[in-house]
Amino acid sequence: MADKAPEKNVEKKGTLPQLLWGAGGIYACFLYYGSLQEDVFKFASEDGEKFKYVWCLQVMEALANVLVGFAALAATGFTRGIPHDLFSMTGFTQVLSKWCTNTALREGVSFPVATLAKSAKMVPVMVGSLFLGGATYTMREYAQVAAIVIGTSIVSLGGGKKSSQESSFIGLFLLVASLCCDGLTGGVQKRLKAKTAEKGIKLKAYDFMFWTNAYMFIVAVLAAVLNGEVVGCIEFCTKSPAIFWVIIRFSTCSALGQSFIFYTISTFDPLTNATVTTTRKIFSVLYSILFKGNSLSNMGWFGVFVACVGVVADIFEKSHESKAPIPKGPSKEDVNEEEVTVRTSPSLHHKIPA
Repeated sequence: MADKAPEKNVEKKGTLPQLLWGAGGIYACFLYYGSLQEDVFKFASEDGEKFKYVWCLQVMEALANVLVGFAALAATGFTRGIPHDLFSMTGFTQVLSKWCTNTALREGVSFPVATLAKSAKMVPVMVGSLFLGGATYTMREYAQVAAIVIGTSIVSLGGGKKSSQESSFIGLFLLVASLCCDGLTGGVQKRLKAKTAEKGIKLKAYDFMFWTNAYMFIVAVLAAVLNGEVVGCIEFCTKSPAIFWVIIRFSTCSALGQSFIFYTISTFDPLTNATVTTTRKIFSVLYSILFKGNSLSNMGWFGVFVACVGVVADIFEKSHESKAPIPKGPSKEDVNEEEVTVRTSPSLHHKIPA
């Protein structure tokens, strides 16, 4: 029998109106999402108290995604044989990563620094793969990650507004912890992909959205209760109802944004989606600096430029990986981004905003 010819990647080509709808939805939802995320942690009640109930915020965001995911699965059908052990693990690592990022913002790290730092999530994966997995990387990959890390460091040092050293240290430590959680998530997601493939289970995009967020919701609820946040958050929102509606909009943007990501991937391809979501980060950073009061010195602007070069290089690296038959190391599509990525098929990834 003749050998079967290798499959070629089939490039999906949607129409321009479809691209404008998908990309426009992603930009609108996540630009507003980032703006609202800043508003939550800059909000102060009439007596000057700041919002500090991060686990309760995670509860609301996960709940919004669970509701949208459930509605989609109710319409398309639930998948049998879901590996709940691995879904629970990835839900735990993802909600912990998001908690670290949001707590870093609460502790005084600026939104531009947090956003650019999260773009360096390939660092813990690279380190682990180099020392444990024997992976190799190109100089371009090293340079790309170095640009993001160095640029973010320059932005952190060159900010126009200085936080206390203690808050800055705690916040930056939490961002590093968030990146480590992203690295763990990537490993769990690879096991999830392998296990479902072995059992012949074909997961839909909204399976990931629903089950991952369901376990994120459970973890967040338990943490909020055990941490004693529930009563405090209810009292805070009662005396300052404006923050409640900010959180509702924030959570809604998260759920709708994921739906636009699924639409873009299914209509076009993962590279198109990666290009849109990656460039969105740059615009979120610029919007925050220009319109949210995060002033920068000349050194800070230089840091933004260096980090953005690294972020843009990520797009070209993804393009290169999509054409390469055998990647040299863990693909960035298997690593969390500002939205966590999971490969469900050669042309379908799932991302959760961080």
